Amino acid sequence: MYRERPSGIAHAVVWSSTVARAEEHRVLPDGCMDLLWSGGRLVVAGPDTAAKVASWRPGLPFVGLRLGSGVGPRVLGVPAHELRDQRVPLDAVWRGADVRRLAERLAQAADPGTVLEEVAQHRLADGPPADPIAARVAERLGQGAEVGAVAREVGLSARQLHRRSLDAFGYGPKTLARILRLNHALELGRTGTPAADAAYAAGYADQAHLSREVRSLTGVTLTTLVA
Repeated sequence: MYRERPSGIAHAVVWSSTVARAEEHRVLPDGCMDLLWSGGRLVVAGPDTAAKVASWRPGLPFVGLRLGSGVGPRVLGVPAHELRDQRVPLDAVWRGADVRRLAERLAQAADPGTVLEEVAQHRLADGPPADPIAARVAERLGQGAEVGAVAREVGLSARQLHRRSLDAFGYGPKTLARILRLNHALELGRTGTPAADAAYAAGYADQAHLSREVRSLTGVTLTTLVA
């Protein structure tokens, strides 16, 4: 069973999942980074450029803190592009002693998700300030704005926006826009919106364009994902 709730951290979600039988789960790209706790291990999931298939064991709980809109690099202390398309142990990013102490807390916690939140909040408070443009870039690209228009709105050249996007999201603004547009279309599809209408509302040229993008980014059809 999968559950999620909004975090007290802006642009973050706390989630948990446990499956009753072994299954494969398709993890879609979403422009986020995740801090994961499962099986006594802490892992960082970097921003994905395409869907990945994860194998879940029955009865093994997963707890995660999903960090969007450029928050992940501030919590983890590394630019997002350094972890793009990777799953790495947290002790490859943080000091081993800090990770061991956190793992001990999580093993004893009734609500591991709250512990992950608290640790992330402390790191945000002690770390560098937020990039003032990251959330705005994600918001506007998610609304379907053109990359050039977003660059002008935030006062950056195309090259500057690309560099800042790599650090904040793990990839350039064009890739981020594709991923956010895909997720928008899927949200519409899952609420019962017909594919042609979802394509139009999400900013695709037509339904065929949406279908090609879904296949390119996820490896399956829109019907499969919506189902």
